[in-house]
Amino acid sequence: MIDKLCDEAVEGNPTVVCFYFDFAARNEQLPVNMLGSLLRQLVSGQGEIPEVIVHAFRKEKMSIGGRGLQISEILNMFQTIIATRRTFICVDALDECVPEHRMVVLGSLGQILQGSPNTHLFMTGRSHVRSEVERGLGGAAVFLPIRATEDGVVRFLREKLQKDTIPNMMSSTLEGDIMRSIPAISSETYVV
Repeated sequence: MIDKLCDEAVEGNPTVVCFYFDFAARNEQLPVNMLGSLLRQLVSGQGEIPEVIVHAFRKEKMSIGGRGLQISEILNMFQTIIATRRTFICVDALDECVPEHRMVVLGSLGQILQGSPNTHLFMTGRSHVRSEVERGLGGAAVFLPIRATEDGVVRFLREKLQKDTIPNMMSSTLEGDIMRSIPAISSETYVV
């Protein structure tokens, strides 16, 4: 999806920004960091940095210890940049976001969408976060359930196993268990 949007971005000039929630980095992936990452991508696509952003960073730098931007400031900057451009925000693996942070992330993304009719949001996440997405985005979400095919999961696993740097560490019994059990437990994911 992201590759397709980026290909179209070259032709139609929309802006595409992405964020991937990673379980292993979940303690560092605070809402302010996630939104800051999206803002950084947005700014890097500009010819020059908008004055509102330069001013905000200079102001924060003057604070003792440089306190860093707050979510409200990031959202204001975001709105300033995307107000007149077609923008796609892609957030992958929302279910990997720390539960306490999900509603802040969703509320912030909802504010961005409300203030910019040219902005579209695509998210993926397992089905257990659906009710949070509905609450956080105020019912403006359309859900599309997707499921990996068993063949696709098996193909993916085989590719990963072939690239194993220590192939002799796995017995054929363990490999068989992996090839049987993982495709069977692959869970439903939603695209919003």
